[in-house]
Amino acid sequence: MNEQEQAEVAAEAPQQEPVQIVAFFCNWCTYAAADLAGSSRLPQAGVVRVVRVPCSGRIRPELILAAFHRGADGVLVSGCHPGDCHYAQGNYFARRRLAMTADLLETMGIDPRRLRFEWCSAAEGSKVAQVINEMAEDVREWKRESRRGRRD
Repeated sequence: MNEQEQAEVAAEAPQQEPVQIVAFFCNWCTYAAADLAGSSRLPQAGVVRVVRVPCSGRIRPELILAAFHRGADGVLVSGCHPGDCHYAQGNYFARRRLAMTADLLETMGIDPRRLRFEWCSAAEGSKVAQVINEMAEDVREWKRESRRGRRD
């Protein structure tokens, strides 16, 4: 395919709305899975800023609120599967905190669809790529709805 044909294909392709997602990934599982997804060159939305944390249990509601305050369209938190946490119970703490944080966001008028929590092991690179792509599309849909005045 020559340069002119490539330019025509690019012009015909629908432009996706840019979104900004902040992802808090557990060092031991999800961060390793994201690394696997990248090194395997799995297609994923290039809209994620990854913050590497020792454990998903370290994610406090203030961090999530700060991400939204600084302009994130969505926040993704991911850690080890239940029972596989390197810090014994960190992911159970994270699950409880994030449920409470989702309620807090709704009380504050922030659509809870903008926050997502997933379990991902180090071997699940394809799942990390899938979750990122799904979340990017969900956030794009939220942005379209909010422009139409239906949601926050």
